[in-house]
Amino acid sequence: MAEEKETNKSIEEEEQVVTPWEVASGGGKIDYDKLISKFGCQKLDSNLINRVEKLTSRPPHVFLRRGVFFAHRDFNEILDSYQKGDKFYLYTGRGPSSEALHLGHLIPFMFTKYLQDAFKVPLVIQLTDDEKCMWKNLSVEESKRLARENAKDIIACGFDITRTFIFSDFGYLGGAFYENVVRVARCVSFNQVRGIFGFSPEDHIGKIGFPPVQAVPSFPTSFPHLFSGRDNLRCLIPCAIDQDPYFRMTRDVAPRIGYQKPALIESLFFPALQGESGKMSASDPNSAIYVTDSKNDIKKKINRHAFSGGQDSLENQRKYGANLEVDIPVKYLSFFLEDDAELEHIKKEYGAGRMLTGEVKSRLIEVLTEMVMRHREARSAVTDEMVDAFMAVRPLPGMFD
Repeated sequence: MAEEKETNKSIEEEEQVVTPWEVASGGGKIDYDKLISKFGCQKLDSNLINRVEKLTSRPPHVFLRRGVFFAHRDFNEILDSYQKGDKFYLYTGRGPSSEALHLGHLIPFMFTKYLQDAFKVPLVIQLTDDEKCMWKNLSVEESKRLARENAKDIIACGFDITRTFIFSDFGYLGGAFYENVVRVARCVSFNQVRGIFGFSPEDHIGKIGFPPVQAVPSFPTSFPHLFSGRDNLRCLIPCAIDQDPYFRMTRDVAPRIGYQKPALIESLFFPALQGESGKMSASDPNSAIYVTDSKNDIKKKINRHAFSGGQDSLENQRKYGANLEVDIPVKYLSFFLEDDAELEHIKKEYGAGRMLTGEVKSRLIEVLTEMVMRHREARSAVTDEMVDAFMAVRPLPGMFD
């Protein structure tokens, strides 16, 4: 298909830049319709969401209902196969570059947990400690340490150990996995990889050679201890849309080496507290809420740094109402407030000027404090032995139960 032949296109445009390592909106908001058109994926429509509900007999996740996961590649084919009785597996990942995760980092894991529970399928989670060693100038030892720390936060999301295999590249790369890395690498020229990812002559060869490592968890033969004899098992990848370049490359190569193309379901970026201009910056602690933040940290960050669409005076707020298009507290509530009716009430009242910024921020503080404290409690219960158990190379006894 024409949209798959994108390995010779740059993913950078004059107004906005979206790569796996850089997101820049050019001063405004990310234009997601333009990304869909440029990347060649499809919008996730209500028909697919309704099918998920029918096939799983459970309400669609809030991230589906509200368009957080908004684009896909072949998700319809995954549902078609599942309806016929064919299973699939999930693949997602994390680049461990920091000690603590922020809320944006949790989004793919929260959604993947829902998919695992709803469809009762196995999951592989890749920790790209090698990538962060090369991109962030971390030592090998520090990258490996951060991978284990991040694994604890991932496990705290509640994944089923009988259906979940977590691996780090430094720990797992070799054998059948590396054989697939070589198969993919032979099919992608330097000009192609430069066009897809925007590499320059100054980038070291480690960066140029990395993309196949993130590609091959899409293939079941990379995990012979899990999927032996299931070479045609389809893979579904929940991820943010900045990861799409990896899997455009993967989908282009897969048929050439005898594998099924992975399917994707892709999310928006979680906005920074200061405004919706792309992804949050780990270098600015006040741009995000972290899972290590205290109750007081959360309150201060929301009150001081969350960009408001409310008016500059009480009189104007009552007269004109808030601009919901730019209001970060409303956007955060759209991600994390489960109650659809309450969210619509807040948007209606705030937009009409009958609710004030302080009231909206207060509700957001309640929602995020409960969420972060719950995560911190779960994370405190994750031991090194539990990390070892999730990362052990083993069959998954509950894989398709």
